[in-house]
Amino acid sequence: QLQLAESGGGLVQPGGSLTLTCELSGLSGTLLEKHAVGWFRQSPGKEREAWNTGGAHYDDSVKGRFTISRDNARNTAYLQMNSLKPEDSAVYYCAAASAGYTANFYRLPRAYDYWGQGTQVTVSS
Repeated sequence: QLQLAESGGGLVQPGGSLTLTCELSGLSGTLLEKHAVGWFRQSPGKEREAWNTGGAHYDDSVKGRFTISRDNARNTAYLQMNSLKPEDSAVYYCAAASAGYTANFYRLPRAYDYWGQGTQVTVSS
């Protein structure tokens, strides 16, 4: 059973930066590497939004500001967020899905079998 846990959220001023960490446990090595790790965010009253496709192909809303990386040796994925805007405020989730689907399928929450608990990011002055 794969488990995910996010950390690193908080309050940041507009224009600031945050790095979120997603720790993966329960699987390791090649079994873990066979899973794609994507990031979602959800604001109050809105649906959970995928702004990337399983960790790649960012939407224009975050392109050039957000960077996803992964360290398989440490079983960890990262989300570096720069030049944050108030509209980036949301609960951020990492999730894991089996590899091998088309890119757009990874935009769908139903593609993911495993989810973290989420971490709140608030961008405000």
